Amino acid sequence: MDAMPAVTRLLPIALIVVALGALAHPDPVDAETMTLRCTNPFSGTTWDVAIDHGRRTADSFPADITDKTIKWHDATRGGHYEFDRTSGELTVIYASSTGGVFLRDNCRLVPAAS
Repeated sequence: MDAMPAVTRLLPIALIVVALGALAHPDPVDAETMTLRCTNPFSGTTWDVAIDHGRRTADSFPADITDKTIKWHDATRGGHYEFDRTSGELTVIYASSTGGVFLRDNCRLVPAAS
């Protein structure tokens, strides 16, 4: 059995796997700045979140930026935010004396204008 035809048949499959892997990451880790467009899945409300890797900020607030998550605290509104870079899920936590509120929103990278 000739090994070359097997490699030729597997090449298109390998290319598809690589392309799907690139799509799985909602944001480029090495971009200096980026904008996330987040959506509340229940109301459909959308808003943008500006991420600046160089200044390590999210919406102008200090952020902990890793290759897996972006976390920040909105000192104005009191919310704690955690963006999962793999799934695109944004978890928002507002603490209160009655237990607080946990919200899950969906975010995607807004393509940069060229």
